[in-house]
Amino acid sequence: MQEEDPFDQGAGSILRQPKAVWATAGASVVAFMGIGLVDPILPSIAKGLEATPSQVSLLFTSYFLITAVAMLVTGFVSSRIGGRKTLLAGLALVVVFAALSGTSTSVGELVGFRAGWGLGNALFVSTSLAVIVGAAAGGSAAAILLYESALGLGMACGPLLGALLGDASWRYPFFGTAALMAIGFVCITAFLREQPRPARKTSLLDPVKALGHGGLASVATSAFFYNYAFFTILAFTPFVLDMTPYKSGAVFFAWGLLLAVFSVLVAPRLQERFGSLRVLGASLVLLAVDLLVLGYGNHTAAIVCTIASGAFIGMNNTVYTELALGVSDAPRPVASAGYNFVRWFAAAAAPYLAPKIEEWSDVHMPFVVAAVTAVIGAVVVGVRRSALTREAAELRAEHAAEDGVTIFAE
Repeated sequence: MQEEDPFDQGAGSILRQPKAVWATAGASVVAFMGIGLVDPILPSIAKGLEATPSQVSLLFTSYFLITAVAMLVTGFVSSRIGGRKTLLAGLALVVVFAALSGTSTSVGELVGFRAGWGLGNALFVSTSLAVIVGAAAGGSAAAILLYESALGLGMACGPLLGALLGDASWRYPFFGTAALMAIGFVCITAFLREQPRPARKTSLLDPVKALGHGGLASVATSAFFYNYAFFTILAFTPFVLDMTPYKSGAVFFAWGLLLAVFSVLVAPRLQERFGSLRVLGASLVLLAVDLLVLGYGNHTAAIVCTIASGAFIGMNNTVYTELALGVSDAPRPVASAGYNFVRWFAAAAAPYLAPKIEEWSDVHMPFVVAAVTAVIGAVVVGVRRSALTREAAELRAEHAAEDGVTIFAE
C-alpha cells in the first residue's frame, strides 16, 4: 500500500483535524512546555532557594520518577473512567501543583510539588497520545506527527516562557503554566467528547507484561539509554552555559525549534528513504559526537552543540514513538505505557546523576557518560535490528488495515 502524505491537504491531512484533536494537541503543547519550563531559571531557582545544582536537579528527578511509575496507572484509570475524564484529571492536577510550585519556600517543597505535577502530566500525556490517535483524521501517521508537533512546539516554547516570566521572578513561570493548563482544561471540556472505552479493562501489570514482547522490550531499552543522554542536555547544560534567563531561554528556544522541525518534517522523509532503524542508529551516534564536543568545547561550541542536539533529539523522538506503537502486538495504549515506564526512569536518573558525576570528577565527564549511553542505545538497535524489522513487518499490514496508512517503513 502506498504511504499517504500526512501533510496532503485532503481529508487525511495533519492540518485538517476535528476540534477535539486540536484541543487535545493544544493542551499537549502546554504539558510539554512544563518539561523545559525550568531550564532557563534553574540557576535563579538555586539562588532564590539557596540550593545547590544537584538539589535543584531533583526538580526533574521527582517529576520524571513519578511520571515513570504513573505510567502503570494511566491505562488502568483511563480504561475505567474513559480518556476524557483521565485527561481532565491530569490537567487538574497540573494546574494545582504548578500553582503550588510557585509558592514554594524551600527546594524540598518545590521538589514535592513537582512530583505531584509529574503525576498529572503522566495521566495527561500518555492518554493524550491515545486520544489523538483515536480521534485524528488520517490514521496513526498523521496523529503521531501531530503529537510530535505538539511535543516540539512545547519543548521550544517552554524555555522561552520560562525566560520571559522568570526574568522578573522564578515563581512566575509556574503560575503562568497553571493558567495555561486551566485554559486547556476548559478547551478539553468544551470540545472533546468521551471516546468508547476498551472492551477489556487494563490492569496495573499489563504494561509490564507487554514488555515481555521482544520488540517492545528492545525499543524501550534503547530509549532508556537515549533518554539519559537527552535529559543530561536538558537538565545539566543550563548550569554549564551559566547564562541569564533570557539568553538561556533563547538557546533552548532555538533547540526546541530544531527539535520540532526535525521531528515533524525531516524525520519522516529520512525514514522513507533510509528506513527507521538506520535513521535512529545514525542519529544516536551523531548525538553522542555532539555531546562530546559540547562537553569539551569552549562556551560558543557548547551553545552551538546544545542547539544542534535538538535536531537529533527530534528525529529520535519521532522514530522511537512510532516503533513503540508499531512493533508490539499489545494494544497501543498499553504498549505506550510500558515503553514510557522504562524510558522515563532514565529521565529521572540523568538530572540527578549528572551534577553528582561532575562533583566526583569534572565538568566534562557527565557529557562523556551521556555520549556513551547514546551509543549503547544505537548498539541495542543494531543488535536487535533483524528482530525489530521482522516483527514490524508482521504488524505493518494489520496497522495499515486499521488506519489506512503505514506507520513506518523499514
